[in-house]
Amino acid sequence: MKELQPILNDTKWLEIRESMLSLGGLSPVWRSCCTINGHISAWDGEWFCHFLDGGFKDIEWVEIRTDFAAQEKAVLRALKVIHVPGTATENGFKIYGYIKPGFAIDYL
Repeated sequence: MKELQPILNDTKWLEIRESMLSLGGLSPVWRSCCTINGHISAWDGEWFCHFLDGGFKDIEWVEIRTDFAAQEKAVLRALKVIHVPGTATENGFKIYGYIKPGFAIDYL
């Protein structure tokens, strides 16, 4: 696992899932990066089952893409409520499951 330190647990991943599901029509798409082989998944908008597939043990990060201002605002508000380690990106947000030692991370 490339000397990565875990910073999210299953409970917090489930909170992210529930928060994104609760957004209804504002629910964004997401993709993830695997800690084992660095594979980045295709974009997926299905939070109900697909986000759970395989569990969360090997998720280095999840990128959440927002496509319009109202969606970005709703997603940020939801992420702030559950206080997750992440950053805003050009296209949305990146939530970290693992970080490299010494890497400073902010929380949304």
